[in-house]
Amino acid sequence: MASIKIVRRKNKRRKDGTAPIAIRISKDYTTNYHFLGQYILENDWDEIKCQVKRSHPNYRRINHFLMKELTKANDLFLNSTDGRITTKIAKQKLKGTGGQKSFFEVAAERVKNKYDSGVFSVARSELSILYNLEEFLIHKPGKPKELIIKEISRRRKLRISKGQKNNYACLDGITYFRKNQNLKFRDINQNFITKYKIFCSVYLNHKTRSITNQLIFIRTLFNIAIKNGYVESKYYPFANGKEKIRINSGNKIGLTASEVEKIEALEFQEDLLIWHTHNAWLIAFYFAGIRISDVVKLKWSDFKDNRLYYVMSKNEKALSLKVPDKAKTILEKYRNSQFGNNGYIFPFLKDVKRNDAEKIFIKTRNATHVFNKYLKRIAQQCDIEKNLSNHIARHSFGNIAGDKIHPLMLQKLYRHSDLKTTLNYQANFIHKEADDALDSVINFD
Repeated sequence: MASIKIVRRKNKRRKDGTAPIAIRISKDYTTNYHFLGQYILENDWDEIKCQVKRSHPNYRRINHFLMKELTKANDLFLNSTDGRITTKIAKQKLKGTGGQKSFFEVAAERVKNKYDSGVFSVARSELSILYNLEEFLIHKPGKPKELIIKEISRRRKLRISKGQKNNYACLDGITYFRKNQNLKFRDINQNFITKYKIFCSVYLNHKTRSITNQLIFIRTLFNIAIKNGYVESKYYPFANGKEKIRINSGNKIGLTASEVEKIEALEFQEDLLIWHTHNAWLIAFYFAGIRISDVVKLKWSDFKDNRLYYVMSKNEKALSLKVPDKAKTILEKYRNSQFGNNGYIFPFLKDVKRNDAEKIFIKTRNATHVFNKYLKRIAQQCDIEKNLSNHIARHSFGNIAGDKIHPLMLQKLYRHSDLKTTLNYQANFIHKEADDALDSVINFD
C-alpha cells in the first residue's frame, strides 16, 4: 500500500523564506512529489498535523484545499483495481490534463534516449516522423496539392542543408520538439490516424510500409504514455476494434547468378567513387549479404587467419566467415592504402575518429547514398532492369541460394535469431515447387 502525506519541502525554500507544499507519495521504495502551488513560512506550518497553522491569514481555505487534494491521492490507490498504479502515474493523474506531457514531448525524450545510446539511425528516422506529423498539423487542405507538396519539400531541403553545414543537428530537433505542445495524446484518435495515413500517401508520397512504420512509432509512444500516466488507456487508438496495424511483406527481388557475373566483369578506373561502389557491393554479396553500412566500417583488424570476424551493427551478433577467393581479390586492391584509410578497408571513414560514433554514422550514411547513386549507373551498364540498390546484395544471395543451402545454415549466414524468420525470408526466392505445380495444371499434355 502507498504512503501518502502532505509535507512542506523545506529543502526547496525560496528567498522569502517560504517553501512549497506537496503531496508525498511513496510506494515500493519509490517516492514522488506532487506540488500543490502553495508556499508557506516555517512558522505557519504544523509539521505534526501536516496543515497550516492559525497564524496564517488564509489557513482555513488552504487546509480545506489540502484535504481535498489528499483525498484525491488516496482515492487513486483505493480505486485501482489491479494495484499496478505507481507513484509516477499517481503524480501525473493528480496533475490532470494541464500537467500531461504532449505527444511531441514524450517522443523527444524517446529520440534523445536513442541518440544517447548511439542508435543514431533510429533517432534520426523517428525524428523524421515527428517532422511529418508537424507537417500534417500545419497543412491546410484548402490549398492546391502541388503547392503543399512544394512547401513541404522546401522546408525539408532547408533542414537537410542546415544539417550538412552543421548549423542544425539531431539534438536541435530534439530540443525543438521537447518544447512543442501542439499535439496531445487525446487528439490522436482513429479519425486523426486515418487522415494522417492519407496525408502521408498523398503529400509525402509514402508507401504502405513507410506509413505502417510511423503508426508503429505512434503506438509505441502511446504505450509509454499510458505506462507513465500521461494519458488514460481509454484513449488508446489501437485497441478494441479501432486502428489495426498490419505488416505486409512486399516481394523481395534479387539478382540472378548471370546478372551478378555481369557486375563482376565490369572494370573501372581505380579510386573513382563508382570503383569503390562496385567493390563494396561485391564484398557485401560475397559475405552472404552483409549490410552495406557494415561493409563501409570493415577494418583490416576484422580479418584474421583468412576469416572475417564480423559483428552485425543492427543486432550486435557475431559471425566468423571464410574469406572467399573473389573477396580476397578485391581486398588486395586496397592493401597498399590500409594505413592511409586509418585502418579501414574503404576510404569513407579515414578522417573520422574511432570514438566519434555520430560522425561515423553520418559518414556511413553519406557513403551509402553515394553507393545507391552509382549502383544505378552500374545497372545501366549491365542492362539490369531490376532496382540495383545496396540491400539487393542480400536479396541476391538469397535468390541464388534458393533451396540449395539448408535453412539452418542460412539462418547462421543471415544472422537471424529465429529460424522462422529465415524460412519466411527465403520463401521469397524459392519458386520451383510453385512453378512445377502451375505447369502441371496448365500444360494439358
